[in-house]
Amino acid sequence: MANVAHKFLSCLFISSQFTRLLLFISLARTQNIIVFQPSRVTATGSTISALLLGHTADITLHVKTVSPSNTTGRISSPSCEGGVTQWVLTKKQVGKNAVRVQLRLEKNRRLCGKNETDTDCCPKPLCVLEALQVSACVKGTPRASLLIQAKIYALLLPANAGSDNKTVIPNQVYQPLGSCPCDLTFKACDVRCCCDKDCSIEDLKLFDSHCLPGPFGGQVSPAPDYYCSVQSSKNSPDWFPFLCVNSPPENNPYLGLFYQGKKIASKPGPSFQGPVLSAPLPVSAYIQGSPIFSLSDRYFTIPQKVLGQCVNSAPVAFLKNFKVQCVTVLRSCPTEFPLQTLTTDLTSKVKNGQGGEVVVDVIDEVAIDMSLFISSPDATSDQGLVCEYVTLALDYKFYWKGNGITSVTLTRIVGTITLKKSVTLTTRYSALFLNGELTGEPNSGNPGYQMGRPVIAGTLDPLDYNTGSVQRTPINVWKPVSDGLCSTAEMKPVLFGENSTSGCLFPVSRQDLTQCDLLRETVTALQTALITATYVAKSGNPNRLTMTDWVNINFVTLNSSTTVKNTTSSCHGVPSYQHIHVWSHITGMVQGIPQRDIRVLQVSFTLSPWALDCGGGDVSPCMDPLETKLFPITSSATFTDIPINTGPPKTRFQVNFTEYDCNRNDVCWPELAFPMTKYYTGEPYSQSLAKGLILVFFFITASILGTPWRQIRQAWT
Repeated sequence: MANVAHKFLSCLFISSQFTRLLLFISLARTQNIIVFQPSRVTATGSTISALLLGHTADITLHVKTVSPSNTTGRISSPSCEGGVTQWVLTKKQVGKNAVRVQLRLEKNRRLCGKNETDTDCCPKPLCVLEALQVSACVKGTPRASLLIQAKIYALLLPANAGSDNKTVIPNQVYQPLGSCPCDLTFKACDVRCCCDKDCSIEDLKLFDSHCLPGPFGGQVSPAPDYYCSVQSSKNSPDWFPFLCVNSPPENNPYLGLFYQGKKIASKPGPSFQGPVLSAPLPVSAYIQGSPIFSLSDRYFTIPQKVLGQCVNSAPVAFLKNFKVQCVTVLRSCPTEFPLQTLTTDLTSKVKNGQGGEVVVDVIDEVAIDMSLFISSPDATSDQGLVCEYVTLALDYKFYWKGNGITSVTLTRIVGTITLKKSVTLTTRYSALFLNGELTGEPNSGNPGYQMGRPVIAGTLDPLDYNTGSVQRTPINVWKPVSDGLCSTAEMKPVLFGENSTSGCLFPVSRQDLTQCDLLRETVTALQTALITATYVAKSGNPNRLTMTDWVNINFVTLNSSTTVKNTTSSCHGVPSYQHIHVWSHITGMVQGIPQRDIRVLQVSFTLSPWALDCGGGDVSPCMDPLETKLFPITSSATFTDIPINTGPPKTRFQVNFTEYDCNRNDVCWPELAFPMTKYYTGEPYSQSLAKGLILVFFFITASILGTPWRQIRQAWT
């Protein structure tokens, strides 16, 4: 309540001051008077500001130095005659009836050194001590005055200001910090550090009453109550002096005095300046993940995505395939890389990693279907700004053998874009490493799957069916782009351990619902195109020639929950939902990392009815046989861990009997004698047993000598 009342009074005071200011402005406007607000100012800095309110159209400002009269002690009346001062007077109109008046000290507030003849400095720590009067005059007549009392001290600047010398604070574990932890600047006085040996007597007077408190300011904290030197005979507790501590006050852990052992010289650390990055060192032979270098010892770069953003120049790693898309909004014809490229710039020389070089072979292709790269319909119109030879795709193929590159080919796709207003352009960049004619396919773990890596699947190679060779094929889910339609949607691989749900929209008209068999076949073809594989790899590095590294994919078709007959505006049994369920388990540990293998992969389809809903006022799909309505087609992936069986199954008695189970029962009888059981690890078992027997002995003795047993003996006698 006190805080609420304080806030209420503060708001009331501010509102009253603001109301008073508005009333004064209105009064000054009606009576044609002017006044300074505030009328008296005490200045401690080099800038002074005040407001002049009222009719300020024809006013002139004059400033002079004043002093009180020796007889009356009063300041002389304001006059329109200015004087020579060390202040610069400026004014600025901030409103119709308000002027901001500002005075700025021109004198340098640096403290003069010894035997210094420069007059632009302060000879004493108290630099300025004077009274000023600012008069507002109209046609030579003073109308208002502002009285200023200036009391300004000189600025204390270190003698070596701007130098890079810094006090090196040693590691407190190896060397004591010292008695003045706040001394941070070498050979200079630190403000509020009263134990700094570099501060003079004049410096200490400026902040003598504002020293840094506690041990970090060089002042040892007050001794605690358990020190023997603090307690006295009057206020000493009953445990004093048997449990008090004798220790000198200088023995404070904040000062580092507990570390007086062997001193170990610490290694010099980096400076405050950023380290100078050295030029990249080209490698003699490429290994997986190492950057590829050009002939001029620079990184060979291709536009890529870094942290979700497209970067025009990103290094290419050896044996690292990638495929990215970058979206750019064009409002004018591009003139720079990578949307405008020259053949001479692309046919660069690359180090092959074996002491030689290879030249990038450029193959140009012209894009015929521009809808794959642009999404604005204005770009295909005949009117507008024509941009020719725009680079739409850069596809690199690196052929490698061993630790070197044998050749590099680049397929550049260019096209012509017509700009009417703006165009959303999607460019594609890729790098593919080929070992001879086979793709260098990356693994997803070694040996177990890693989280976030693609699930490896495949089919039997028809050209090598007799030997049982498996050709890799990805398992995909939907990746909707742009308008979200299935006709423009793309596919993305299923990543191990990451559950996902995605889909696209399929337009269906009333005429399509009259041909349910054709509709079901079309949707089935779309869903089965996501998964063309028949095998899935157990581990992250399968051998395509070893069939024991692969398991069959189980395809299951689920019936629809409700049976709906086909009508003129509905179809049942449409496989609109495809679910991929992966069961995995941990087979072992490699360097503390669990290795997960896939045991079962099941693909199931859920059948659902599709019907036109003409409710809500939208009856056009039901009236017009060609009017379409969007229906969702969904795909999802779920991963489930199979728990490890650590022992034989529990019996019915073990499952149901909970009286002595401390984990499932509030009353735990085995913990009644917990200190004497094997679960107590606070001290050796022999000591806990001895102490427990002593407690039992005392309990029995107290019971025998107590009141109940005394009454029993008396009754027996």
